[in-house]
Amino acid sequence: MAMPGRIEIEYCTQCRWLMRAAWMAQELLTTFETELGEVALIPGKGGVFDVRLDGVTIFSRKEQGRFPESKELKQLIRDRIAPDKDLGHSDRQ
Repeated sequence: MAMPGRIEIEYCTQCRWLMRAAWMAQELLTTFETELGEVALIPGKGGVFDVRLDGVTIFSRKEQGRFPESKELKQLIRDRIAPDKDLGHSDRQ
């Protein structure tokens, strides 16, 4: 079995995005109880809101010009660490 994944959510402290980052972390930990080993919240600056899985950026607010949707992040993570996992309502369009 593969090692549990590590998620990092780097958020802008100047923008006060801690609550958004913490909520996203909670959503991911709830969905991927056995597939994730850790979710780290990393204080940053300059409007950053990046999500990394095992060191690889899977979503960047600066690149996308918006925040990630919970459903979207769950699908991105699932496709990388648990492709057979059913996300229930998050899989429906």
